[in-house]
Amino acid sequence: MGEKITQNSDNSLNVPDHPIIPFIEGDGIGPDIWKATKRVIDSAVETAYGGKRGIDWLEVNAGEKGFERTGEWLPDETLSSIEEHVAAIKGPMTTPVGKGIRSLNVAIRQRLDLYACVRPVRYIEPVPSPMSHPQKVDMVVFRENTEDLYAGIEFEAGTEAAKGLIRYLKEQMGASLDPESGIGIKPISARNTKRLVARAIQYAIDHSLPSVTLMHKGNIMKFTEGAFRTWGYEAAREQFPDQTISEDELWDEYDGVQPEGKVLIKDRIADMLFQQVLLRPDEYHVIATPNLNGDYLSDALAAQVGGLGMAPGANIGDRCAVFEATHGTAPKYAGLDKVNPSSLILSGAMMLDFMNWGEAATLVRGGISAAIKAGRVTYDLARQMPGATEVKCSEYGDAIIEKMKTT
Repeated sequence: MGEKITQNSDNSLNVPDHPIIPFIEGDGIGPDIWKATKRVIDSAVETAYGGKRGIDWLEVNAGEKGFERTGEWLPDETLSSIEEHVAAIKGPMTTPVGKGIRSLNVAIRQRLDLYACVRPVRYIEPVPSPMSHPQKVDMVVFRENTEDLYAGIEFEAGTEAAKGLIRYLKEQMGASLDPESGIGIKPISARNTKRLVARAIQYAIDHSLPSVTLMHKGNIMKFTEGAFRTWGYEAAREQFPDQTISEDELWDEYDGVQPEGKVLIKDRIADMLFQQVLLRPDEYHVIATPNLNGDYLSDALAAQVGGLGMAPGANIGDRCAVFEATHGTAPKYAGLDKVNPSSLILSGAMMLDFMNWGEAATLVRGGISAAIKAGRVTYDLARQMPGATEVKCSEYGDAIIEKMKTT
């Protein structure tokens, strides 16, 4: 019988041999990719631990399926169950148009305070890529999940609220705005910035990575994105004084030679960083960013290694974490057993790492790599790989499981 994962006061986990893990199947292609994912994860755990460990899956309601069952798009019971069990995994979900919640994904992140959207981006050979040297792309993006444009504070053009705010900005700040403008507000706070950057730095320390880059547009937005940069450096100095070094210190005190055991904290203007990750990707390892920048950057990086179908993701807070596919529901492919499940499978590997079941996570990643090298892939990869055999979503899962057991 399964048991709950629990947390200690220092946020370390107590993971039983048979943890209960809530899952949300998802909408559209969700059921197809979830079936493949579940089989791959279960097989990896079985293979890694010889049957001594296993996951007890607990379905919870959300999205279209949740609405059909409960009349709610995101029931409170679902959120309570995720928090109670510490780790959960979900497929893509449809956001209701013109009714219900503004975004189910955003609602889960904000209501559970999952403030860090963590997106590792790493090339898996021989996935087709537009890059000449995609193997140089190996980064982890830490994107703030609760504020910036995700706060959702905006006022429709022509409304009294928008007009009133425009008048206030004109009177108090001398702002010159078209009176029929729509207005959005972009909050960025010290608290939320520092806890995100601290998590990014801790990740770099734990994985022996040499740098954390603060991505911002502080040259223009000095009191929001510029403040993100300032508060990020403060988090490094305050919380990791003996483990981090700034670029100024690197050159002033060490003549440009990074001392062993120190994580370099640097910052880059957002638009310039987009160029850097194309031209010099091997110079960047962990990137910490406000919400909108991270949204753009993580998808752009995913394109460099094969697209969102190969990109895993997690939303992590201090109380719990939700691991998810990073793509949409693709409703036209629903039920066709066709779509690439790699994003959700790799997110499952992230969940296994989170649980400190690294042996099983390694098997998952190795199985995906071996299946792709063998050329047994779903349509999105097969059409770009000469000589590849196109297989169904479920058959791709079979190929991964076979490779995990034989390589």
